[in-house]
Amino acid sequence: MDGQRLRLMGAHEIRGRLGGISRQRVFQLTRRADFPAPVAVLHAGRVWLAADVEEWIIVRRSR
Repeated sequence: MDGQRLRLMGAHEIRGRLGGISRQRVFQLTRRADFPAPVAVLHAGRVWLAADVEEWIIVRRSR
């Protein structure tokens, strides 16, 4: 990957990025139609590209 690392976020990282919201709230947000689609579904849960999540946060906070 050209020396670049793929940055991913799971529910725990999303919680922290949004100020420690509850697990239930993360579940609600990630099920929204406007939330980015996960890039993988693992036994540990779904994961998203960090850049997609960050963009979603920026757009939502600018409203």
